[in-house]
Amino acid sequence: MQPHMRTELVSDALRMAWFRRRPQAGLILHSDRGSQYCSHDFQDLLKGYGMRSSMSRRGNCWDNAPTESLWGSLKRARILGQRFATRREAMDEVIDWLSFYNHSRLHSTLGYVSPMQFERDWYAAQNQRVA
Repeated sequence: MQPHMRTELVSDALRMAWFRRRPQAGLILHSDRGSQYCSHDFQDLLKGYGMRSSMSRRGNCWDNAPTESLWGSLKRARILGQRFATRREAMDEVIDWLSFYNHSRLHSTLGYVSPMQFERDWYAAQNQRVA
């Protein structure tokens, strides 16, 4: 989290995500049409990782509906009405909530498991298919 929306913000996030997960080439990264995602630097970084860019169509809010739902849940559950003394406090609150959301919150669209459990189950099923 930074007080700006420059390209290095999303580039740093992409580097961190790639380093932690090391996805196979061919991954599709979906974003909105923000200038930081459209920049040559960010697009070159995606290509360097073997990723493809996918962006919302102009005026089509449904493309980003799952992401907007996540941010809406965060705002309603943890941020709305809060006053933070420091940026660090706000960051800690967001990180804590995202950890809960990914590891503990049950999602009806995922069969009432957490996103991380769904991912573990999916990878286990893929490995069984290969074996």
